[in-house]
Amino acid sequence: MKKMTIGKYRGMQRLSDERGSICMCALDHRGSLEKMLKEGTRSAPSYQDMVDFKYDVCGALSPHCSAILLDPVYGAGQAIAADVLAGGTGLLVSLEETGYAGDAEGRVSRALEGWNAAKIRRMGADGAKLLLYYRPGGAVAAQQRALVEELAAWCEEQDLAFIVEPVGYAIGDEAKSGRYSKLKPEVVIQTAAEITPLGIDVLKAEFPADPKTEKDDGVMLENCKRLNEASQVPWIILSGGVDFQLFVRQVEIACKAGASGFLAGRALWQEATSIASREERQDFLETTVVDRLYLLMAVANAYGTPWYEKVSAPMIEEGWYKSY
Repeated sequence: MKKMTIGKYRGMQRLSDERGSICMCALDHRGSLEKMLKEGTRSAPSYQDMVDFKYDVCGALSPHCSAILLDPVYGAGQAIAADVLAGGTGLLVSLEETGYAGDAEGRVSRALEGWNAAKIRRMGADGAKLLLYYRPGGAVAAQQRALVEELAAWCEEQDLAFIVEPVGYAIGDEAKSGRYSKLKPEVVIQTAAEITPLGIDVLKAEFPADPKTEKDDGVMLENCKRLNEASQVPWIILSGGVDFQLFVRQVEIACKAGASGFLAGRALWQEATSIASREERQDFLETTVVDRLYLLMAVANAYGTPWYEKVSAPMIEEGWYKSY
């Protein structure tokens, strides 16, 4: 069981609700959000368009979720300064550059230039997050693990909670042939086994099944139980852009298997990117999307495992502050 230091433990308390469920909204999208807004409104979004979208989503959802994930380019500092991030809501900030270096079969994640864990801690955030493209056994797998260890050391130095989001990908003809669909559960589970011992605090995991081909709840539950066994830290499920009703089902299955909640992005708010009127967009976010969030939170609280059941609380002795 992972022993957690006081700064990380306090950060986790801030990122979760009173039951220990992590019910977080993801809004750190950059390239993907720019593409969605361009397709939805038929015009390329400006910097301010990107910021305004994040203002609207953050303003609507942050009073209700346990925490919100924002990026430093368009969201984190801006939301604080504009007073749209609810004061009692946790803040997770992304570390990575959008996209990847390398090629499609050897994807290399990078820290955002000019950004680090010390700055995330200094701005008052509760945790740092890394999106990690990862394929077990792949050509750049060792390089990607080294990046996790490097950024984990950054966060350890700041005593800052560190959440890693590994995203697998097909190589060769796996996507075209349909082989990756069958391989995905093993990719997700093996990734958890390889990444969670590297100094991270929470695993933000893909659902360990392809929803287009796997329809058996029993199989999906067993996959999630194996993921739970493989992860050495608390884990939550990401939405990955699936439709909302499917994500509700995935959250329920994952939480029944040991997950501690969810980090929901596009599954919650993706339709808002095609609403041109800002007033109509805000109304949609404050009604339909808030209702969706409460449904997900109810599922997580009904079936999820509190994050603190998978970690050891800090042991504080007399005079601890002298060597902290």
